[in-house]
Formats: sequence, structure tokens, C-alpha cells
Amino acid sequence: MAAPPRSPIGLQLARASKVVSGAFDDALAAAGGSLPVWLVLLSLKTRQPDNQRELAEAVGIQEATLTHHLNAMAAQGLLTRERDPANRRVHQVRLTGRGEDVFLRLRTAAVEFDRRLRGGIPDGELEELDRILQRLSANVSEQANDTEQGGAGGLPR
Repeated sequence: MAAPPRSPIGLQLARASKVVSGAFDDALAAAGGSLPVWLVLLSLKTRQPDNQRELAEAVGIQEATLTHHLNAMAAQGLLTRERDPANRRVHQVRLTGRGEDVFLRLRTAAVEFDRRLRGGIPDGELEELDRILQRLSANVSEQANDTEQGGAGGLPR
């Protein structure tokens, strides 16, 4: 079997993702945070979810995992968790003043990282990259849907 003329796109994307993710983690750590902390703070600032369930969905993690992060963040004084008076099973999550300060510090790190990541790439190429990444995601999503529905991407019946 002949070797492919180019490295598979999925492999290139996985490698690039690992490098970029590691560098972003390092940038957040240097600013005193982490990706989970950044995602929680960002979601609280931009989406203002009503409860932990909505926050978990916004962050893209399981509620149990979110609870672990929220407990640690509350212990650090970044947020408060209070039971909803109308539904005692629901916790409302709010940023504290310290949480606001950490959000601003991590936002600065994230903006700087994005500037660094975009360095030397013209706007037109960034727009093309965005289109390509969206298409790659759609291609995989379409294949998963075809497989689930027994279509062209699935196994023969």
C-alpha cells in the first residue's frame, strides 16, 4: 500500500490542537488560572446562567465535574453558590469581586494569546481557516449522522 501524499488532516489537526491547547493552558496558568476556571468565569460573565445545570451546559462539562470546579473556585473566593429560594435543589452561582478580578486577568491572557496565535496570518487566511474548520466539523458531524441513521456513512444493512 502506497503512503498517502500528505499527512492525514485529522492527524495534523490533532497535533496542532495539542500544541495550541498546551500553550493556552500555559498562558492561563501564568496568569493564575486554568482552562476550567476561565470557562466558568467566562460563562458567568457572558451568559449569566440561572443555575449550575445551565452553567455546565455552557461550559460543556458534566454537572458532577462542574461541582468539583465550583467547590474549588468557591474555596478560592472567586464565586458564591447559593440555593435558589424558589427551588432548594438548584444552586445559583455568582461571581465575587475577586472572581471579577481573576476574570479580567485571564481575559487579558486569553486576548494576548489569541493575538499571538493570529500573528502573521492575514485576515483573509483567518477567514478561510474559519471556513475550513467549520467544514471539517460539519464533515465529521454529517458522517456521524449518516452512521446513526444507517446512511452512506454507516455499515451496510
